[in-house]
Amino acid sequence: MNKVYSINGPVIKVKNSTDFQIMEMVFVGDDKLLGEVISISEEFTVIQVYESTVGLKPGEEIISTGEPISVTLGPGLLTNIFDGIQRPLNKIYEKDGKFIKAGTNVDTLDYDKEWEVHFLVKKGDKINFGHVFGEVEETTLITHRLLVPSGIEGEVKEVKKDGSYKLKDVLVVVEDKHGNKHELNMIQRWPIKKPRPTKERLPLSIPLISGQRVIDTLFPIAKGGTAGVPGGFGTGKTMMQHQFAKWCDADIIVYVGCGERGNEMTQTLEEFSELIDPKSNRPLIERTVLIANTSNMPVAAREASIYTGVVIAEFYRDMGYHVAVMADSTSRWAEALREISGRLEEMPAEEGFPAYLPSRIAQFYERAGYMNTMSDRKGSVSIIGAISPQGSDFSEPVTQNTKRFVRCFWALDKELAYARHYAAINWNQSYSEYISDLSKWYNKQVGVEFLESRQQFIKILAEENKLMEIVKLIGKDVLPEDQKLLLEIARVIRVGYLQQNAFHKDDTFVPLEKQLMMMNLILYLYKEASIIIKQGKAFSLLLKTNIFDKVIKVKYDIPNDQLVLFDNYYKLIDEALHSVK
Repeated sequence: MNKVYSINGPVIKVKNSTDFQIMEMVFVGDDKLLGEVISISEEFTVIQVYESTVGLKPGEEIISTGEPISVTLGPGLLTNIFDGIQRPLNKIYEKDGKFIKAGTNVDTLDYDKEWEVHFLVKKGDKINFGHVFGEVEETTLITHRLLVPSGIEGEVKEVKKDGSYKLKDVLVVVEDKHGNKHELNMIQRWPIKKPRPTKERLPLSIPLISGQRVIDTLFPIAKGGTAGVPGGFGTGKTMMQHQFAKWCDADIIVYVGCGERGNEMTQTLEEFSELIDPKSNRPLIERTVLIANTSNMPVAAREASIYTGVVIAEFYRDMGYHVAVMADSTSRWAEALREISGRLEEMPAEEGFPAYLPSRIAQFYERAGYMNTMSDRKGSVSIIGAISPQGSDFSEPVTQNTKRFVRCFWALDKELAYARHYAAINWNQSYSEYISDLSKWYNKQVGVEFLESRQQFIKILAEENKLMEIVKLIGKDVLPEDQKLLLEIARVIRVGYLQQNAFHKDDTFVPLEKQLMMMNLILYLYKEASIIIKQGKAFSLLLKTNIFDKVIKVKYDIPNDQLVLFDNYYKLIDEALHSVK
């Protein structure tokens, strides 16, 4: 019998045992706490426990399972709220109350609920891993495609008729080439740290449209891409992820709250439950999976929560859906790695983080991608990871290592946030490496003008950044007239274009067509005003026309479905500038 030898927080040691294998799932102690084998030596086997070890004593039994930590996949994941090791929090609340008891064992999915199944295979068909053998309406927004589990390949010998079935009911019987029969139902298990296989990784050539101008225009992310969102306390990381989740054109959202404060996580869960999906006018939760792992939950479960979210995302990707994973925040996940590494007495690297932090971050973000799935469907997993650097210090290890492995970096600025400029993405520190990959799509779907106008915007903002250094030293009044105009146009871009109001019906989401028309209008104003300045007119005369503030208000004054009204603003600009001539 294997027994607990020593206990150091979530780290358990077993002495003189050869019964375990690396990454194996075990149950520890009388309460059967869930754990994972993370190290094996001749003398000790080390286990990290994903639950609280309070009350655990040396000598209690450890039970081997022979299989890795896995999640249960099947209909019923959507609309659900899980903890870091995929226990449904609503069921735990009904059973045990507000606090999770040690060793709580609750079914992940509802095995008594019946689902209406429509079969897509018939007797005699050849099927293999990833093949879709049936469909279930999981919610009114998402059809759940039943996938053949790993390791099963052969001929269909039996198929049930379309009708209502429970998750564990046998639906299809498959006979392999050795004559062995396999029974398929609606559920399957998958190890959380093992990526689900695909046929082919495809180029990232389609943007994940969010309707947020600063993202779609300046720093776009591709479907299947990765983005890091660093920001100090109060810079709007969570708010931005909410807005992105609500409006981006992903089919399914997986939101992982990793180590965040309990009250903030509660607010997040309540808001997601109340949000209405703008595309269908149905509750957004109907295409959302929520994983809540608050800061007062066991530290080891933070690591598991990230992988749990990614596996669920890959599962829906394999059905042919585009999935966006919001990880909030990866810094808390990295802190969990640091704490466990310290208890294991491993040699610390920078700021006490383990030396393998970069490889763990890389493994996480590498699970994103646009794929040709095993069922020959196109699907993607996009990962947006929030980072919480202490004191907004972007030079700390988690931010720096994330920068190495993501191709999109949305740096949140506390000064912008405190000035109520949302999204508070600093355009001087942020970047996107997807522009060249997405250029063909933008040119074809929106027009070549879009990227050309974007480039002019970036140039103006860069010039403003240089000029502001001079302004801080000697003031704005000594600048030439053309530079005064450039600073004013930069203000119009910042306030009238990059700043967005999440609570305004027309400004909360802006289609690409309107984004292009807004850019063109601002650049037209700049071009025509520059002509006036070259004629020797003072910039102060242009300011008196109030045309710059009128152009800023375009985002509110022109509804998204009445873009013809832009013509009126061109006339307004011409009239205002003509009065100066």
